[in-house]
Amino acid sequence: MFEFFANIFGYLLNIINNFVGNYGLAIILFTVIIKLLMLPLSMKQQKTMKKSAKLQKEMKVLQFKYKSDPEKLNREMMDLYKKENMSPFSGCLSAIVQFILLISIFYMVKAPLTYMKNMNDSQLDIYLQQMKNDGMVVSQAYPEIDIVREIDYLREKLPEDENLKQINLNMNFFGLDLGKIPQQNLADWTVYIIPVLYIISTFISMRITTSMQVNKKKEDNIEENVIDITEGSENSQNDDSKDIQKNEMEDAMAQSNKMMSWMMPIMSISISLVAPLGLALYWLVNNILMICERLVLNKVVKD
Repeated sequence: MFEFFANIFGYLLNIINNFVGNYGLAIILFTVIIKLLMLPLSMKQQKTMKKSAKLQKEMKVLQFKYKSDPEKLNREMMDLYKKENMSPFSGCLSAIVQFILLISIFYMVKAPLTYMKNMNDSQLDIYLQQMKNDGMVVSQAYPEIDIVREIDYLREKLPEDENLKQINLNMNFFGLDLGKIPQQNLADWTVYIIPVLYIISTFISMRITTSMQVNKKKEDNIEENVIDITEGSENSQNDDSKDIQKNEMEDAMAQSNKMMSWMMPIMSISISLVAPLGLALYWLVNNILMICERLVLNKVVKD
C-alpha cells in the first residue's frame, strides 16, 4: 500500500522537480499541493473537533446519570452520536491519513530513483556495482541517494547510459545537501538546521493546539458555572462528589490526549535524524502550513 502511494507522490514530485529544477524547491511546492488537496479533510476534521467538544458536555451528563448502568450508558451515547450524525471513530481518519503520508513520503525520499524516475532494480544494480568496483562505499539503507550524489562520476564511467542522462536531482538547497543523513554526518553542523527548525515548529504547533483547547475548556467551564448558579444546588455533598469524579475523568482524558499528541512528533523527530534531509524539509514546511491552517480554520470554521 505504501509503495502505491509513494509511486503517486513520486510522479507528482518528479513533475514539479522537472519544472523548477531544484529538489528542495520541488519538495516545498509538493508539500503545498498536498496540503491544499488535504484541505477539505482538514476542514471536516476541524468541524468534527468543535462538534466533539460540544458533545463532551452531554456525554459527561450521561456518564454521571447512568454510571451504575453501563449498557444503558452505551445505548444513550450511541443515540447521541446518531442524533448529531457523528461516528465515535471520526477522529481516527485524520490520524490514519497522516500515518499513510508519513510512511509513503519516507519511501519516496529514501528511494527517489525508484519512485520519481521509475528505475528498476536491475538498472540500479548496474550503478551500485560500478561504484563498488571502483572502491566507493555504498550505504545499505540509502543506496539511491549515493547514486544521485555520484551521478557525474557515473556519467563519465557509463557515457552511453540514457537513464543517467534523465537524472536531474539537484539536492543542493541554499547550501544544504538534502541527501545527507544527520546520523551519518554528525560532524557536519549543517545537517541539524532543518531538523532543529522542524522540532521548533512542532512545539509551536502543539502549543497553539493546547492553547485552543484550554480556551475552549475555559469557555465550557464558564457556561457550566452559569448553569449551576442559575439552577442552584440541592445537595452540596453530592455536588462535591460529582466534581471529584468529573475532575478525575478529565485528568485521565487529558493525560491520554497528551500522550497521543506527543507520540507522532517523537516518532517523526526520530525518523528525521536517520532519514535524508529532504524528508525533514517536507515535515518542516508541512508544520508551518499546518500552523497557518489551524489559525485560519479556527476563525473560519463555525461550530
